[in-house]
Amino acid sequence: MAEQQQHGSVLDRDQLCCSICLDQIKEPVALQCGHSYCRSCIEGCWDQEEEKGVYSCPQCRESFSPRPVLPRNNMLAEVVEKLKKTGGRQASPSAAPACAGPADVACDFCTGTGRVKATVSCLACVASYCEAHLQPHYSVPVLQKHKLVSATAPLQEKMCSKHDKLMEVYCRTDRQCVCLLCIIDEHKSHDTVSVAAERAEKQKQLIVSQQKVQEGVQERERQLKELSQAVEDLKQSSAQTAVEACELIFTELIRSIQRRRGEVKQLIRAQEKTAVGQAEELLLQLEEEIAKLRRRDTELEQLSHADDHVRFIQRFQSLSSPSESPDLPRVVVPPLRYFRDASDSVSDLREKLESVLKDTWPRISATVSSVDVVLPPEPQTREDFLHYCCPLTLDVNSVSTCLSLSEDNRRVMAVSKRIDYPAHSDRFTEYKQVLCREGLSGRCYWEVEWKGDTLSAAVSYKDISRTSYDSHFGFNNKSWSLVCSQHGYFFLHNKVVTEVSGPRSSRVGVYLDYEAGTLSFYSVSDTMTLLHKVHTTFTQPLYAGLRLWINNYEDFAELMKLW
Repeated sequence: MAEQQQHGSVLDRDQLCCSICLDQIKEPVALQCGHSYCRSCIEGCWDQEEEKGVYSCPQCRESFSPRPVLPRNNMLAEVVEKLKKTGGRQASPSAAPACAGPADVACDFCTGTGRVKATVSCLACVASYCEAHLQPHYSVPVLQKHKLVSATAPLQEKMCSKHDKLMEVYCRTDRQCVCLLCIIDEHKSHDTVSVAAERAEKQKQLIVSQQKVQEGVQERERQLKELSQAVEDLKQSSAQTAVEACELIFTELIRSIQRRRGEVKQLIRAQEKTAVGQAEELLLQLEEEIAKLRRRDTELEQLSHADDHVRFIQRFQSLSSPSESPDLPRVVVPPLRYFRDASDSVSDLREKLESVLKDTWPRISATVSSVDVVLPPEPQTREDFLHYCCPLTLDVNSVSTCLSLSEDNRRVMAVSKRIDYPAHSDRFTEYKQVLCREGLSGRCYWEVEWKGDTLSAAVSYKDISRTSYDSHFGFNNKSWSLVCSQHGYFFLHNKVVTEVSGPRSSRVGVYLDYEAGTLSFYSVSDTMTLLHKVHTTFTQPLYAGLRLWINNYEDFAELMKLW
């Protein structure tokens, strides 16, 4: 008896349970990681992993390949056998039995108010036992055959409320545990199995669920690490670098303007000094000429009153000689504009700079706004898409001479006679096409309203050919084009044609997610219908483009004002 108590003080029945079936381990086998299981339990788990070819321990998740040979754990088998013979878990002589708390299962055989906590429940007796009252189940041969389980919940929860019998059967049809009498009555002809069989099946599903949860945890931890690093990079490097770079650019721009201001001021002052010097020199010459003319006028006046005829004739000849009467150069004074032309030129420069800043600022703002640590969810409704609408204008330097632009540069129309646009290297010469002025990156959305036979709504890199056959939107690897006609849609990229199905509409929506590498085309009416989606990696800013195919002079395409 003393030997039994000694074993009972160190052996815990729970420690000898299989973590898969949660019952006392039977025919124990040991894995290379050190964990042990019932042979049938671990074999059943590994049968589910046969297709993967990788077998893992359900507890520590260590993987094995190929499938290991499972040796019998002789030492653990002897301990389990000895535990059965010695009466299982026994309290130490010096240890007082623990009283059952509110969340514990109390021993059904203890009396009084201080009932002892039950450690084991007997499914045959339908009762729970503390260590002291459990001893007969280890010593009485009839009781040794009873099924013992850990006392984790009141046995009443395992009893059928209708027949007051132990629920030993699982009805898969009604998805509930029932007793043996239930399958004779209301669960007759249902798909039923033993609770042990269902537990084994659910255990397999549990392992799969655990694997998915663990994979989810690993994925979330990876995302957490990446996000933390991205936040750190954004705060310490990316944003600070951009601020410093922009500050340097604006400082250089301001210095350049200040330098030009000084140069203009110096130029005006130098020209003022030169012009004033020339005028002052001419003033002195004019004053000297005036003094000479006045002296001559005085002499002539005096000569006109002379009485001596010979003296008069002699003096008159000397006063009227050419050397005494030179032809004076004509002094021409220009209109009083002076340096007004210079100030007007500087004023023109100011207006041009303001115009450039006005046109460039939306792009700068949109580019900055598109920087995200975490990409927002993809838009689902038109309202979501409109959050990313961007102002676009057609580039007069790229438009074909067969097309006319509206005053606001948002509508393009076919014309019967070529328009004499100024020569420009960006102009399309082979096809009736036009690109927008604004380069696009980040998330952008725009809509095209069209009328006519055929339209191409496209995006393209800036360096697309302008004069060759390859300049056709979609006939190169630099542009992507959705072709819309009265007969349907098709998509073009790098000369590859893809058939596209979808509802006809006079309005097409285009959504670009530059960072994600997606380009989507939608049919827009009362609802938005996705027509085609491109997945790629963009390497340059993109420019929206339009093409009219047919020489129908009522055809047009217009970039709608959504902002």
